[in-house]
Amino acid sequence: MTAQLTRPRLGPDRRRTVRVGPASGVVRTRQLVVPVVALVLLVLAAAASMGRGDYPIGLVDVLGTLVGAGDPTQQFIVTELRAPRVVVGALVGLALGLSGALIQTFARNPLASPDTLGINAGASAAAVGAIVLGGSATTSGQLLGGLGLPVAALLGGLTSALLIFGLAWRTGVDGYRLILVGIGLSAVGVAAVDWLLTRSTLQDASAATVWLTGSLNGRTWDQAWPLGTVLLVLVPVALACSRQLGVLQFGEDTARALGVRVGPTQALVVLVAVALAAVSVSAAGPVGFVALVVPQVAVRLVGGSRPPLLASALLGALLVVSADLLTRTVLPVTLPVGIVTAAVGAPYLLWLLVRGRRALT
Repeated sequence: MTAQLTRPRLGPDRRRTVRVGPASGVVRTRQLVVPVVALVLLVLAAAASMGRGDYPIGLVDVLGTLVGAGDPTQQFIVTELRAPRVVVGALVGLALGLSGALIQTFARNPLASPDTLGINAGASAAAVGAIVLGGSATTSGQLLGGLGLPVAALLGGLTSALLIFGLAWRTGVDGYRLILVGIGLSAVGVAAVDWLLTRSTLQDASAATVWLTGSLNGRTWDQAWPLGTVLLVLVPVALACSRQLGVLQFGEDTARALGVRVGPTQALVVLVAVALAAVSVSAAGPVGFVALVVPQVAVRLVGGSRPPLLASALLGALLVVSADLLTRTVLPVTLPVGIVTAAVGAPYLLWLLVRGRRALT
């Protein structure tokens, strides 16, 4: 049984007609306000995070350094030492938020996400396998032509996605069947991880456990640039699918009548969503619950019948960057960012399940 994504509007929401050349469309005010506010908060959170450390730098000085001002010491600390971690966190959150919005809209189920579909589990199994088989060479990035762990995770996530898509395909992809197949493959991936950990040494098991929690520690531009390059391709493609996704909400027959090629559109949406999840896992490990929680927060802030893609992406980036800042400033011990996002997302998942049960009674 799929769950409705329709949410009541929160307060008045004016609509405006936007025209760009021959094209025009109706845009609601909150569709513009929420992404702009999220972007501003993201910049402030990123700057605050770059200013924290053994050598504190003020928020204004960080912002000045990012635009070319600041002394050489501040420029080196901000741009070379701290910015890569923040950039990777923002890109990972953006990819997960957008992936979750695509999957939940396609499946028409607020419980659908890369976590529940087994994409993260497949990437984790491949990465842990690389750590166990490659040992310290993998974790130091010397394996697989210098790419090591990210390549293993990316291949594992994409392989899991292809299996999910292939097993769920029956003259099209049904959202309910997709989730069931994903849950089954997720269980297989978790079992594979547990088996690999029992076969590993204590050092490799410790390295794998840290990675499995989702961590931004030690991230450099070597992870940021490939991730950013891939997202430059995937994000525009995902945003371009927005209209087709809206039409698919009315059912496949209506979509075909309106000229949408249902099969290829469904395949494109699923492949883009899983690719976004796979590249995020390859860069920072499985940062849990971001793709599950963020789209539902976005749909409640923006309104409408489905998670907004742009707002979900920016809110996902804001959540990961803020969670990483929280671990390094408020908490007494620095924790992987995935632990904080799980602490936020797990209660929300329980609330969502309880709410869905009450709706059925």
